[in-house]
Parts: sequence; structure tokens; C-alpha cells
Amino acid sequence: MSTSIHDYIIKSNQLEWKPLVENNFVNKGIYVKSLRYDKATERSKTILIKFDPGASYPYHNHPAGEEIFVLSGEVIIENATLFEGDYLYTPPNEKHSVRTETGCVLLFSVPEEVEIE
Repeated sequence: MSTSIHDYIIKSNQLEWKPLVENNFVNKGIYVKSLRYDKATERSKTILIKFDPGASYPYHNHPAGEEIFVLSGEVIIENATLFEGDYLYTPPNEKHSVRTETGCVLLFSVPEEVEIE
């Protein structure tokens, strides 16, 4: 394992937004930038996620929970509106859907893959 801090810095402004693709399905209007990729599980565990205005993500379960921090815009999660600067911790096995009317950018940490209901 590297001992240089420089090997762990991600310049997110230099990354391009990529469409969110899960199980060969493109989630329309949702884009991601991977901040922390876990080689052992072959998936990103910390990401930036951007929703275009009107975009939504279906009802799903978080087997190991999740953390969300709203960087910009507004997001609606199970009838609760979160604004810039708001934080949400979702406990393991909690379920919800996500949508936005205005668009938003979120910092998202998810230890395990979500399960679409």
C-alpha cells in the first residue's frame, strides 16, 4: 500500500460525469464520478452523483446503509426534501426512492450495492 498522500487525492473537477449504469440499464438523467473504487468488491463506494432536473431513482433497499450529503440543489427522498448542506444517514435495510425537481449534486457513500425493489 502506498504511503504517499498524493496517491489518494482525487481531483473531482478533472473527472467527467458518466451515466449511471446498473445491470446494463442506463438511469436516464443520473450521472456519477467515482471518488473511491474498491478493488476487492469491484465497485465504487464513494461517489458524486448528479441528477438532472426531473430525474428519479426507483424504490430500493440499502443492505448496509448509506450516507448522503447534498452539495447543491434539492433532492426528495421519501417525501423529505433535503437542501444544500443537508446530510442523511440511511440505516441498513432501509428503503426509499429518490427524485429531484430542480436537479442536484450529492456526495454518496454506500458500503454495499443497492437492491432495486
